[in-house]
Amino acid sequence: MSESAKPRMAVIGLGSMGFGMATSLRRAGFAVTGCDISADSVARFVADGGKGANTPAEAAGDADIVVSVVVNAAQTEAILFGADGVAETLAKGAVFVSSATMDPDVARRLARQLEATGRYYLDAPISGGAQRAAQGELTILASGSPAAFARARPALDAMAAKLYELGDAAGQGAAFKMINQLLAGVHIAAASEAMAFAAKQGLDIRKVYEVITASAGNSWMFENRMPHVLDGDYAPRSAVEIFVKDLGIIQDMARNARFPVPVAAAALQMFLMTAAAGMGRDDDASVARMYARVTGTKLPGEK
Repeated sequence: MSESAKPRMAVIGLGSMGFGMATSLRRAGFAVTGCDISADSVARFVADGGKGANTPAEAAGDADIVVSVVVNAAQTEAILFGADGVAETLAKGAVFVSSATMDPDVARRLARQLEATGRYYLDAPISGGAQRAAQGELTILASGSPAAFARARPALDAMAAKLYELGDAAGQGAAFKMINQLLAGVHIAAASEAMAFAAKQGLDIRKVYEVITASAGNSWMFENRMPHVLDGDYAPRSAVEIFVKDLGIIQDMARNARFPVPVAAAALQMFLMTAAAGMGRDDDASVARMYARVTGTKLPGEK
């Protein structure tokens, strides 16, 4: 199929995930317009061969599919309905694909608002990290109407290695993502606690990593995040503040459902303490640094 026959794409949010998604779409032969609050990010995308736009409204003006890759529900709502939002210019029958992690109730509300205007909304949180985004190998947890899926499918197929279709209404994808985030946050906090505790015991933490990744105590997050601790490298792949936000959403959901989540609550406090210690924008493995600093434990790269 020629590029002109493919749906026209806009990607709003060219951070580490959004930039990778936009480039994977381009590599699949789509014409893609990128937009970001950072002019440098837009310029980088243009230098990579994409088209740039100054506002979401401008990016969406000739798009059949808009993929929104921002941090939270408030940013998503602003992109949809704020000044220069996509709802001003998005064609009737086009689809808005929302990849932000948010409360399922908010996803349902945004979908109702947009679909009342004759456009489609697909609730499509993502998982997999920046490298898999750039490779077009994300996991996408999507829910929405059959019509929204049909319109978004060409882009979803280009961006995802695994696409889960989780229901015919917005909110289900968001709910699945929050269960993932509960586990991810707990596992990072537990891995950080274990690694800092191992260091306090005077153990060779590189050997600890080798042993645990071959043992029953391993988790995907231990295996993925603890090399950051071993290398003393806390450049943010996923920041502490992300889990302050996401575990906070889980607390709100659980309170409203009258459902206890004490393990997730404890993990939230670890991320909050790490953010309060000035590491909120650093890699989420910084929870290990927080434990180390509180206990006077030496970790690589720390004074």
